[in-house]
Amino acid sequence: MGDTVITIIAIVLAAVLMFVFPLMTMSDRTDDVSQLSVETATTEFVDDVRTTGRLSIDKYNSFVQEISATGNSYDVEMQAQILDENPGKKTTQAESTKIGENVYYTMYTSQIMDTIDPQGGTPKTLALKEGDFFSTSVRNTNSTLSQQLKNFFYKVTGNDTYSIAAEHAGIVTANGAGN
Repeated sequence: MGDTVITIIAIVLAAVLMFVFPLMTMSDRTDDVSQLSVETATTEFVDDVRTTGRLSIDKYNSFVQEISATGNSYDVEMQAQILDENPGKKTTQAESTKIGENVYYTMYTSQIMDTIDPQGGTPKTLALKEGDFFSTSVRNTNSTLSQQLKNFFYKVTGNDTYSIAAEHAGIVTANGAGN
């Protein structure tokens, strides 16, 4: 009877070692590839907006389509910090002889989306100017296979955690209104 129990335990352990750990390793590699793809797409998207000074609904949709190709769903958050120019009191990068401080006002994702894709209106382009800041943050909203396996075996991840995320930000280097 004792040999039977040890044999069953050995078979279960062998099955775990032969099937579960390779599956966990492959799912981790899939998440790594998705992470790299999302980081690259986010960097390219933000750099494109920064160098052109323009954000359109076509650029945004292309970006979302590119990151969705990984098979995951994502929460995309954008933020534009617009330099508020009051030439009498503030200074900009273009005019350094004026006195004062730079003051920025911030547009968040919902405001940006309302600007570039208004409800019932024609899509517009958000024109940024030199000196503005633009940033994008992306996090997966679904549970990947790797997260599910870790949840099952280790109980280390929760429902509100994410494993694929990317952020990129930078200063706008071109005036979008003039293009």
